[in-house]
Amino acid sequence: MQQDLKSLFQSYGLDEKSVDFLTKALERNNQPGFDYLEYKQSLAALSKMNMDEATAFKSAFATAATMGLTKEKLLKTADFYKGILNTEKQEFDKALQKQVQDRVHSKQEEVKKLQIQIEEHRAKIKELEAQMVENQSIIDRADEDIRGATEKIETTRGHFETTLKGILSDIDKDMNNINQYL
Repeated sequence: MQQDLKSLFQSYGLDEKSVDFLTKALERNNQPGFDYLEYKQSLAALSKMNMDEATAFKSAFATAATMGLTKEKLLKTADFYKGILNTEKQEFDKALQKQVQDRVHSKQEEVKKLQIQIEEHRAKIKELEAQMVENQSIIDRADEDIRGATEKIETTRGHFETTLKGILSDIDKDMNNINQYL
């Protein structure tokens, strides 16, 4: 019966995968006895005979009525199958929402996180570049500072040694005078 159900709804140029999914749901929930689904199959068979729609509906119902189908039961079972399809739609919507969450929202979140990381990296790069400029400035001034410090140290050493020589010379002179005069 599944293939028959599937063929009943493919005449509208619908998506084959969706038709297959929905007709399987109808088949799983097919009520026992002659109801809307069997009536729909009878209509399809009659339409192949080039019968006009009104005559096909009346003929199919006349046959179904011999099997105990009433108009009320026909409409009630058609509503029942619509309910089955609407339940499938709700389940489909849930699954679709999960797919949106898994494939779209999670990717959007990942993109946001990566954009934040990129901005953090850019800020860090700016900070490092500023540090590099500052360090290069220190390096550039270092030669001058080293030369100045070296000159100052050499001057201090020169003054110290000159002073030391002068004091030592005074002491030597005093020692010579002590030896000479005493």
